[in-house]
Amino acid sequence: MQFAMEALAEAFTQKTGVDCQPIISSSGKLTAQIKEGAPFDVFVSADMKYPKDLFEAGFTSAPPKVYAYGQLVLWRKKGNSQPNMQGLSQENIRHIALANPKTAPYGQAAMEVLRHYELLEQVEQKLVYGESIAQTNQFILSEAAEVGFTAQSVVLSPRMKEEGRWIPIPQDIYSPIAQGIVLLQRDRVHAEAQAFYDFIFSAEARQILESYGYQIAD
Repeated sequence: MQFAMEALAEAFTQKTGVDCQPIISSSGKLTAQIKEGAPFDVFVSADMKYPKDLFEAGFTSAPPKVYAYGQLVLWRKKGNSQPNMQGLSQENIRHIALANPKTAPYGQAAMEVLRHYELLEQVEQKLVYGESIAQTNQFILSEAAEVGFTAQSVVLSPRMKEEGRWIPIPQDIYSPIAQGIVLLQRDRVHAEAQAFYDFIFSAEARQILESYGYQIAD
């Protein structure tokens, strides 16, 4: 959500005059910081697991709500031709980057895709795991991995759209990547935080999210 969140925060500030300070990290790390008392107002996650965890632990004012569904792509930095799934087993592909499937929804989806194409056994020794999707992107951009799986929102962002080549992964071969948002329970919910939460579900925010490749929740 890093790139889309920057656009959303800017649009919200222009509309309301309220400054936003996005804190970018993995959902797991942010959850740990919230439980330790980090002074955050809204938690926007790349999955539903961590927002649900915070709700069940009493750190949110209401259950999490899905704001969008993420889309998976196969991306590479170098080369003029599009990457392709069957090419992953070729000898010239030595490293394939993906987020840690134990903790990251995009990593879990990538593993489902490899199993669907019956490639997992062939490429398992090539897999390199990023702690988060952001670290996975660094593996791809630095060419430490010849190719990798990432979020469509990354490759559609203004900073990345000219970087390399990518293909979308059919959505029907991996579990939906539902992404959740919650208002955090502090001494009280600030009006500005509530306004940002409401803005995420507005037509303006929906248009921004769709421009970054997200499928919007009904």
